[in-house]
Amino acid sequence: MVKKFLIAFFCVAAHGIFAQNGTISPYSYFGIGDLKNGGAVENQMMGGISMYGDSIHLNLTNPAAYSKLKLTVYTGGISRTEFKLEDFTETQSASITNLDYLAIGFPVAKNAGIGFGLKPFSSVGYNLTDETTNTDQQTVTNVFTGEGGLNRAFLSFGFEPIKNLSLGATANFNFGTLDYRRLQSVEGVQLGTLDDRESRINGYDFTYALNYTPTIKDKYTLYTSLLIDTQINLTSQNSARLGSFSLVTGDDVEVIDVNLDASNLRNTELKIPTRTTVGLGFGENKKWFLGGEYSFQKFSEFKNDFLGLSNVTYNDASTFAFGGYYIPDYRSLSSYFKRITYRAGVRYDVSGLEVNNKEINDFGITFGFGLPLSNNFSNVNVGFELGKRGTTDANLIEENYFKVNIGLSLNDRWFIKRKIN
Repeated sequence: MVKKFLIAFFCVAAHGIFAQNGTISPYSYFGIGDLKNGGAVENQMMGGISMYGDSIHLNLTNPAAYSKLKLTVYTGGISRTEFKLEDFTETQSASITNLDYLAIGFPVAKNAGIGFGLKPFSSVGYNLTDETTNTDQQTVTNVFTGEGGLNRAFLSFGFEPIKNLSLGATANFNFGTLDYRRLQSVEGVQLGTLDDRESRINGYDFTYALNYTPTIKDKYTLYTSLLIDTQINLTSQNSARLGSFSLVTGDDVEVIDVNLDASNLRNTELKIPTRTTVGLGFGENKKWFLGGEYSFQKFSEFKNDFLGLSNVTYNDASTFAFGGYYIPDYRSLSSYFKRITYRAGVRYDVSGLEVNNKEINDFGITFGFGLPLSNNFSNVNVGFELGKRGTTDANLIEENYFKVNIGLSLNDRWFIKRKIN
């Protein structure tokens, strides 16, 4: 009964992934929007590191970890983020709630597992106003808005061909629509101009993972990992409209479709370069773990010809992440708090995005708790993140944010033949 209920819930809740507007960041105007972490709450709260996996949680970013699964796992996560956006003149606050992922994983052999699910890959969501004065001393107002994003359906497989060595692969299908609009009005003029652009995007990519976790002195484990996210080849079908609208009623007056075929922009390609992650960690099983990861990506090779922005440059990107967990006593019967998993981490993202000659980087501190449910292996994971992105220099915006994550990890046993005595 629980199994049927959860599968039905996943199908209904998946609609939320497709329909949601996952960000309010002005920096989602660039590239293909804000790229999501993609990991489960358990990994996000350890600075976002992906090397660690166990038998009762799904690691959504490292497919080699599926080789550790011993139970069927249903998992889902939601988050709420409070933003404070500020520049030199004003400060604004906003918030947004997201459905972050839905997935199922299960063992298919002694040292092999498979999983599949849905999660957002990127999000576009901004509303910006820019006012200038023209040569006739009239106020010119430009309003920029955008919405949409890309979603990711994935299928993962991991296995352990020899002791302590796990291999894995994930096939990803990315799809979605990005909408961009610019409205311009001039003081004293009854009609404004509009520029609408839409990109319908889809494409595949793959993730390959290798984990090597030898035991040291029969008690400790050394964690090493290599993760390669291959180049994402996306195809974008584009459309554009130009026209005028009434400032009084807001209705369109005259709008025409732009002939993008003449400029070879009807169908374009977006290539997100390969990302490589190496990790090293150490710990005692079911007691504590500490690890660090470094990721690098030649993001300087990315471009979006359809948008044709002049104030943005893409540079090589990198990420430093460090985190871990501690469990006082997972077997404790006398104290619930001793069975809680305490997680914490820190990360620093050099995003590769440069706007008005200023790098837009992101720093975050994470921490959270894994709360056991009843007497089985299921648990609720609660996480928190404090972060800062961007700068107020060069007429840009600084984002300070506080994020709360809640993830549910439910365990079950499949493929068991029941016996009646």
